[in-house]
Amino acid sequence: MNIIGLTGSIGMGKSAAARRFRELGVPVFDADAEVHKLYATAAVAPIEAAFPGTTGPAGVDRHKLMTILLADPSGFKRLEQIVHPLVQAAQRDFIRTCFRENKTATVLEIPLLFETGGEKKVDITVVVSTTAEQQKQRVLERPGMTEKKLMEILSRQMPDAEKRRRADFVVDTSMTLAATDAQIDHLLASISSRVGQAYEQHWQ
Repeated sequence: MNIIGLTGSIGMGKSAAARRFRELGVPVFDADAEVHKLYATAAVAPIEAAFPGTTGPAGVDRHKLMTILLADPSGFKRLEQIVHPLVQAAQRDFIRTCFRENKTATVLEIPLLFETGGEKKVDITVVVSTTAEQQKQRVLERPGMTEKKLMEILSRQMPDAEKRRRADFVVDTSMTLAATDAQIDHLLASISSRVGQAYEQHWQ
């Protein structure tokens, strides 16, 4: 089984790439979606302890939490120390399930793949990328997003050029969805004969 690490900075097109992988029958673990689940379950109590007043009956209030983090960015490290181990445990369960089901490939969609050393635990790294102008346009269209928030997020992410340099494959999402899909199709075809080693080395 080949374990694919899918990454890219905010607004670069990870969701579009992940959608195509799923359409082709490749299971995808979405780290951001897992964080959303954790913000309503296991992460609530430790986050409230670390950042008082940021949770409520529905779990973590992301707006309140982000307001605190933007005022004191040192808190991002404390938040990562709470959330990352929980996400990693969910990843392990996901990977083991895929292996038991004899999947030939699986995808870990992780925004901070390189920043957290996650590339060491996958067989293949895929970076999605577009122009800085298109990235900014996409992100600022999101509800509640501001240039200040975008700059803070980008400051914690490895520069796109460095991600592209480290990647085994780069998917250009600056064109049409069909063009993105075609690149994913080609990628999967090109690795179909490869035998992954990451599972035995890191996930058993």
